[in-house]
Order: sequence, then structure tokens, then C-alpha cells
Amino acid sequence: MPAHRRPIARPTPRPTPAPSLALVTLATLLPSLTLPALDAPLMPTTASAQEPPRPRARDLGIEVGIFTPGAHNAITDVAGVLVGHTTIIEGDDVRTGVTAIRPHGGNLYFDRVPAAMYVGNGFGKLLGVTQVGELGELETPILLTCTLCVWKAADAMVEWALARDGMEGVRSINPVVGETNDGGLNDIRNRPITAGQVRAALEGAAGGPVEEGAVGAGTGTSAFGWKGGIGTSSRVLPEALGGYAVGVLVQSNFGGILQIAGAPVGEELGRYAFRNQVDPRGDDDADSPDTDQPDIHSQGSIMMIVATDAPLSERNLKRVAMRAVMGLSRTGSYAGNGSGDYVISFSTAPSVRREPGDVVRAVEDLSNSNVSAIFQATVEATEEAVYNSMFKAVTVSSRWGRREALPIEATVEVLRRYGVVPD
Repeated sequence: MPAHRRPIARPTPRPTPAPSLALVTLATLLPSLTLPALDAPLMPTTASAQEPPRPRARDLGIEVGIFTPGAHNAITDVAGVLVGHTTIIEGDDVRTGVTAIRPHGGNLYFDRVPAAMYVGNGFGKLLGVTQVGELGELETPILLTCTLCVWKAADAMVEWALARDGMEGVRSINPVVGETNDGGLNDIRNRPITAGQVRAALEGAAGGPVEEGAVGAGTGTSAFGWKGGIGTSSRVLPEALGGYAVGVLVQSNFGGILQIAGAPVGEELGRYAFRNQVDPRGDDDADSPDTDQPDIHSQGSIMMIVATDAPLSERNLKRVAMRAVMGLSRTGSYAGNGSGDYVISFSTAPSVRREPGDVVRAVEDLSNSNVSAIFQATVEATEEAVYNSMFKAVTVSSRWGRREALPIEATVEVLRRYGVVPD
């Protein structure tokens, strides 16, 4: 340990045994495919099912915060929320996908949920945000995809929505589509998604456990110079604080100086933003494929989706969204110039939903004095979702580049030295 480092004093972790590290030694494989596209050629199959699964953060004894996760430790622990992925791996150049988040399984156009959006740094192409900000509601699911695929995804979702029962007279609809740039691994200029692949994500969305890592919209993303991807986490408040659930899903594709529960993992493993400028040995990092790009570890973006079943207005949902950025900052992000850092938050509570044409609505509204615990839960779940997006991601290669998975054993060794996980 460097002389200027000292282990962080932490309370003894709760007695959840960590799995043997032998179970998480990995070959560098691409993720197995999810739902097949409805109008695309068959994609190659990989043999990742033969490999042991990579762990989530909590599997390794990393417990973020004070509140307890839900049954799946996922955004789907918020009642009604559904998540679907289409993972697109084609040849040696396409590594991308679509992730759909549906606040409930009904028709959102006729059963809208209150929503809000917060911008941590606005370098992005998030579609549909002005209407969300103006009306404070969602009338479509949320899609995540690659930067140059935003408009194709939006067009496909509009076609899907207008074809649903009861939509024959609809003449205006606001698709909400977020993105991060996966051009380091994906043939992004060819905008390689189809309407069928978007429909597959929307129609395949389900509750329960959520697949994480290099899947869906996270197939080609990077984080802190390693492989990023989709990550999720949740918290359920004690009954004394309302018993509400909060869930977060992230599409991680950003940079900075990785820290996990306060431990300086990026520095200890020699991969972090500005290393080449502050460490004279930085350009000798043989383990990094990106040393010819001195700012690679500070680039990128992140989409953060926050769901809760607490009855919140769009005003307090915006306050919740702001707290997600606090959770992001705990991981080592500083929202660099080229980073698009966006949060969309919504409430699924039946008592706050809206129908088009409502004249007067009687709704529940959790008071300001009772939202602080939801803020804390949002910070915790966002932080852990980012960690899960990296721990679950496998190494991905294409003709455009290669992103190594976060090394589990080396990371755990750092976390042990700093008292984050037990020896």
C-alpha cells in the first residue's frame, strides 16, 4: 500500500458471506444474447453459459448505505416496473442494444405516471425532455440505446405505441429515449438497430431479476476505462419511514477516478482520468489498451432511471432525481465536459396517475418533510447500481476496440486493504 494511504475504518460488515473468488475467475467472453430481433438476421451465439457468472457488488460483501435492498435488488422491486433488453452482437463490429423501462404493464398514454428530469451535465441527446419538464409526466416507456440510434428507437416506439388498442385517434405522442455513446466498441455510424429489436425490448419487458452488465443498451459501453453496462439496485424503507421502495437502473458509459465504497480502486489499479498527466509512469501501462488516448478514462455519459412507489408530485420527483447525481459522485465521477449525465425519475403509485382529459384530480402527495429517506435511498441505490454495472460486465471486443472487464480478484484485494470487505 502506498505510504500516503491508510485503511478506512469501517464497521464490521453484516454477516453475509462472500462467495469464493474461485467462482468469479473469468474468461474474456461476450455476453450471451437476449431476445432475438423480430426483423433482423440471426446473431451469433456465444458459450458464456459454460462460465461461472460474475458477481454483483453485494455478493462480494460490498454493502452500500444503511437501507435494505428489495427482493431482487433491482428497479423491478418497485411494484409494476418492467425491464426488457435486446442485445445486438453482429460480426466483428456491432456491439449495441436497446433497454426498455416500462413504469407499468398498461398503456402509459392513457394511464400516465408523474415524472421529472434532472441534468447533471447536458452533453447528450436525450429525446422528449421538454415535454416531460413542462407537463411532469411520462406517456411512453423509457428507451435507452446508443447515441446515433436515438431517433430510430423513438420512431420504432411511436409505431409500436400507435398500433396498440385504443390509440386510433392519437395525433401526438412524446417518446422518451436516452443514450450513451458506445462508438468505442460499436459501428455507431451505421445506427445498427431495427424497429423489430426495439419492439422486442418493449414486449419482452418483465418484472423480477434484471440482467446486468454487457446487455441491452450497455452492450458496448465503458466505465472508468473498463467495461461498463446496465446496472440496477433498490432500497425498501422501513415501515416507520413509509415502507416505500426506490429502484435505480443505470446505463454506465462514463469516466473519472473509480472508487468503491470509498476505496480508491482506480488509483490502486492504475487506471484513472488524467493519469498520464499526473503520473510519469502513466504512459507505460501495458495493461491498458487506451494509453494512446490520454483522456479516455474521463469520457462518456450515464443515464440514470429512478422509480418509486411513493406518491410524489413531479416537483418532489425532480428533487429525487437530483439526489441520484450524489450517488453517482460517490463512485468517482466528476461529470466531465463531454459527459451527458441525465436522470429521469417517476412514481408508479396508482394514486398519482393521470388520464388525458382530466379536469380536476384528487391525488395523494407525500409531504416535503417525509421525502428525506427517499433521497437517501436514491443515493444508495444509484451508487450500487453503478458498481453492479461494472462487476457484472464481461470483456467485450470488436474491430473498433476492446474493453476489459473490471478485474474481480484485484479489485477485491484493494477493497480488503481498505477495510471495505473482510479478509
